[in-house]
Amino acid sequence: MKRSSPANVSAPRIRILAGSQIALGPGKADLLRAIDETGSISAAAREMGMSYRRAWLLVHTMNECFRSPLVEAVKGGVEGGGARLTETGREVLSHYQDIVRLAADHFAAYLRPQPAARKRSVSRA
Repeated sequence: MKRSSPANVSAPRIRILAGSQIALGPGKADLLRAIDETGSISAAAREMGMSYRRAWLLVHTMNECFRSPLVEAVKGGVEGGGARLTETGREVLSHYQDIVRLAADHFAAYLRPQPAARKRSVSRA
């Protein structure tokens, strides 16, 4: 019997650990999707509102945690260089998304509804 999940229950936040490192989690999965869409770590970082250095460090951690890199550099040419997901990167991202959906389907009926997230207002002095 499939249970419907209430609209205000957020998806579980799944993290894949490799030793003490977070090999993959929600933010890193979002970064992989953004790199796949933009073809660039810097463009993905801008889209996500993070620094290039932060994005690069997250990619480096992911690449170090897995047997094969998830993201590889693309050599420059007429259009310049960039980055792309490797075949392993696409497979890992797909499996991760499957796990998140599976966990959400199975645990939604048991998780307490979460209040809507409040948007922070940024005051500038």
